[in-house]
Amino acid sequence: MKIFFLVLFIYSSACFAQVETLGTKSARLQQPSFYHDILNFASTDTSQTRVDVFVQVPYPEIKFVKTDTGFIANYTVTVSIFDEKKEKLALEKLWSAKVEASDYTQTVLRNNYDLSLKSFNLKPDKYFFRVAVEDNESKKIYLAENSFIVRNLNKKSALSDFIIVSSQSSVAGANKITPNISRNVATQKNGLPLFYELYSDSTLNEQINYVILNKNKDTVFSANEKRSVKKGRNQIFYTIKAEALPMGEYTVYVSVKNEKGETLDNVGKNFVSQWTGVPTNIKDLDKAIEQLIYIAKGSELKYIKEGKDNTEKAKRFMEFWKKKDPSPATEENELFNEYYGRIAFANEKFTRYTEGWRTDMGMVYIILGPPTNVDRHPFDYNSKPYEIWQYYELSKQYIFVDYNGFGDYRLITPLTDTDYRFRN
Repeated sequence: MKIFFLVLFIYSSACFAQVETLGTKSARLQQPSFYHDILNFASTDTSQTRVDVFVQVPYPEIKFVKTDTGFIANYTVTVSIFDEKKEKLALEKLWSAKVEASDYTQTVLRNNYDLSLKSFNLKPDKYFFRVAVEDNESKKIYLAENSFIVRNLNKKSALSDFIIVSSQSSVAGANKITPNISRNVATQKNGLPLFYELYSDSTLNEQINYVILNKNKDTVFSANEKRSVKKGRNQIFYTIKAEALPMGEYTVYVSVKNEKGETLDNVGKNFVSQWTGVPTNIKDLDKAIEQLIYIAKGSELKYIKEGKDNTEKAKRFMEFWKKKDPSPATEENELFNEYYGRIAFANEKFTRYTEGWRTDMGMVYIILGPPTNVDRHPFDYNSKPYEIWQYYELSKQYIFVDYNGFGDYRLITPLTDTDYRFRN
């Protein structure tokens, strides 16, 4: 019988900070504080491109204040656009947002969010974008930075970037869309709806291809359609009727071809299928199941692996973690996050010839958590490099030796039956 109890170690050391202190901080996986998306669309000024910046802020990331009528939060967004070398500020916009909720429950649900949009006109070039969100109450600032190519859309036939649509409705005869800024499509059961614009300098019949590739570049969906394209701006809604995608990372490509089959333009976008409540570093279900080895009984692991297909294996996998949720009344499963957070840290710190979670150091770290103290001996005379991990509250220490001198540390103090259990 496995026992689960709390053993959290926090130790500050000026000399030894690799595993014992950074581990505790890094092991906790966090959802992004906010999501953003940057998209190219044609501008009315043909020498420039309209760049739309969407910012989506989940309610739990901002602090709500109680009022007589409910709860209110305020935050500020700053979008700074620099040249490619980050030396010169090209453009900057700042705006404030006010969010209201009728009751406290609404303020803590991650599925609730505030969405805003600002547009910029920029000359085609490479830029560096910095997006900052500041919560006005707590003064916390969240940053996201990335390079972005502003494309030239003033040509014979061109595609805008495309939006993955979360929902669509008709308002006063016009289509209103809500974009899926997180790009997580796990909850979208009726295909993958896209919106984009196609620009043409004449009236044509063109072929548009849609392809979805998985992380391994395998094609999981492919389709094409003939479109009558008018001169100027064509707004296109298209739903990719792909079957439910297994958990993982994907790229969808849209390309336009002329009657000769020549590609005129091609645009891609990354997205994920990530189930609600699953730690953000889980991208591969089969691997995530393999990684249960340090917490699941052999019979439990066998039961999950023997699911007839990915859907059944996923169901059994989630049921396994639901049973171990220390706070089932909340959205977050702390044990689930902690376990795969330790795996992420092990992969980051201990990967050498094999993935970090499979190494001896990774195994001990995942099972027992960060040590209270680490005593390192990389250059002792007449001795192979070795480390001693000390767990004061367990009255235990574990010795790792690097026999080949390439950082492949092997455990020479085996875990006993009483040690070999996951400790949160």
